[in-house]
Amino acid sequence: MTEETRTSEPQAGPAVSVVGPGDGETILLGPTRMRILEDGSRTGHRLAIAESVLAPHTQGPPQHRHAGHDEGFYVLSGTVRFTVGDEDHDASTGTLVIVPPGTPHTFSNPTDRPAVMLSTFTPDLYVQYFRDLQEVLATGRPMTPQAGMDAMGRYATEPATDSP
Repeated sequence: MTEETRTSEPQAGPAVSVVGPGDGETILLGPTRMRILEDGSRTGHRLAIAESVLAPHTQGPPQHRHAGHDEGFYVLSGTVRFTVGDEDHDASTGTLVIVPPGTPHTFSNPTDRPAVMLSTFTPDLYVQYFRDLQEVLATGRPMTPQAGMDAMGRYATEPATDSP
């Protein structure tokens, strides 16, 4: 085979990932149901994506900061309240919220209707956090604030104690 022939052949690259409507890993966290669409294993751990359904009147995690990853949230339906520091932002369908590392934040669904959002994590570090929380609940241990904080700490995340 000549050099010219070798370079003109198609190069093998990463496989395309297609996740159908019923596919993905489901994580149940009390009133929140997550579907992991990409856990980072097919993106070289650069990106993870999850769909979350927040039941009505769902409180989110305590306000916290990530040291090692960005989070993006795109509201697919309903309204999600994002609290960033001491400011509330009610994000309705079609709203994108990007949270860079170091920014104190949390989210909740204060409404009477379910809310659905798509979340991105770059890199994928935080997906395992949700798996850890599910494991705590599956073993029957209570999801105490300390258990949540302990899990966060394993993934370069800390409570935002200087925020409300």
